[in-house]
Amino acid sequence: MNRYYTIGYYTEGPSLFQTMYSYSRHAELTIAIMAFMGILIMYVETMVIPAIPILKVDFSTNYDYLSWVITAYVISGTIAAAIFGRLADIYGKKRIFVIIAFVYTVSVSFGGFAQNLAEFIAVRAVQGLGMGMFPVAFALLNDQIPKEELPLAQGIVSSTFMGGAALGLVLGSWITQNYGWQWSYHSAIPVAIALTVLSLIFLRDSSVRMSERIDYAGVLLLSSGVLLLILGLSEGEYLGWTSFAVVTIFLLSVALILLFIMVEMKFDQPFISMKLLAVRNVFLSNFTGLFALSGMFFLFYTIPQLLQDPVPYGFGMSVVLSGWLMLPMALVSMGFAPLSAVVTRRYGPKITILISTVVLFSSFLMLYLHRGTELDVLEDIVLLGVGMSFMFVGVINILIVSSPPGGTGASTGMNVVFRNIGTAIAVAIAGVIETMYSVTLTIGGTVLSVPTSTAFNYVYLFGMVFLGVSVIFTLLMRNVVFARTPAEGQSVILAEGAVGK
Repeated sequence: MNRYYTIGYYTEGPSLFQTMYSYSRHAELTIAIMAFMGILIMYVETMVIPAIPILKVDFSTNYDYLSWVITAYVISGTIAAAIFGRLADIYGKKRIFVIIAFVYTVSVSFGGFAQNLAEFIAVRAVQGLGMGMFPVAFALLNDQIPKEELPLAQGIVSSTFMGGAALGLVLGSWITQNYGWQWSYHSAIPVAIALTVLSLIFLRDSSVRMSERIDYAGVLLLSSGVLLLILGLSEGEYLGWTSFAVVTIFLLSVALILLFIMVEMKFDQPFISMKLLAVRNVFLSNFTGLFALSGMFFLFYTIPQLLQDPVPYGFGMSVVLSGWLMLPMALVSMGFAPLSAVVTRRYGPKITILISTVVLFSSFLMLYLHRGTELDVLEDIVLLGVGMSFMFVGVINILIVSSPPGGTGASTGMNVVFRNIGTAIAVAIAGVIETMYSVTLTIGGTVLSVPTSTAFNYVYLFGMVFLGVSVIFTLLMRNVVFARTPAEGQSVILAEGAVGK
């Protein structure tokens, strides 16, 4: 027999926080495991961020080539998110989640043993498959949690992403400085094993299986097109932006993406459903996520350099201090997640996303205009934390309530695909700019190449452009609100316009 727990209560009064949520014991276990997953993955991902300048020296490379450490991960994650989201609908969400958790555990176990940049990129590519857990996790929550109670559940899980980021920034930077970045990976091995075991024992799957096929042609075309786009961005500086090779790469990328769209329109069970993408909110929220997550990684890929590079090009901080300075960003994001869930429930996810895009734009504007001291940088990246908290909750909720029945796995998987494409593009652009606008210094016999202030200015200008596009897409969305029906006295979802139109 299920036991239920009540958190707060619902009234029609003015308070935003008087809302009723009742979860079964199993639902609480599901939320806890998904939260644990979010902490683990974000810990592993953010522990690399303070180490970026160190990885550059250890692997004797530049920021352009080093960007492939993140690019390989997100391209692999792009493929995994959509494939595993679809496989979860076919073979069962628990089964697929446990398989991905096992693969992720194996890849994390090898991360600290990479001897050169090529090996590390290869490990990161396999590790990216773990991103397939995100769409499956949200689909599991959708199965276990009543629709009207999803905002809080999504908010709880989303907040742990930034909790994991906080651990990665502080604990990861401390391990990196004292024992080497390799031990940051080693420290994650027992945690990854625990996630796999807990998922196998406690997760349930009550979803209806879907009879579908995997669109491998679509996967190959899209991933190849994106890979060529990133390759062109990466090599343009060296081969010449108007050279025959680079222009050919870009043209091939466009051709593959166009061919991908044509194939998807004819395939009955596509990798990216054009029918699902035709839903107004699904289309707009996916592209909003693409540009917003691009903005986040413009910051993630540049702030460690800005903090750690020697004066006058940076602040000359240690790895640990730079991690501590970035910690408030993660804590603020975690703290604002419940509020973003309440705003989503009362006013709808469109308002939540709009708040996010405006706040994120402001963080880039402030970094462009006002980053003369460590405190200035801290204030600016704290704004980023607030914006990302609202973005995660708003986008996931508008996708879930806008998707047709049985399509949540594909829809959330599609969202991860778009976000990862944006991330890959952002990191590639930031890497190219940091390499183009750099100076060479010799400190203590070590030759360093560090980005100039001009490089950071251009990166943050790109961020503002990307976030400006996100604001426009958000304004075009139809809002979806959570309300109470007078007749039944129960919470239901009310949408402006029918789903699919």
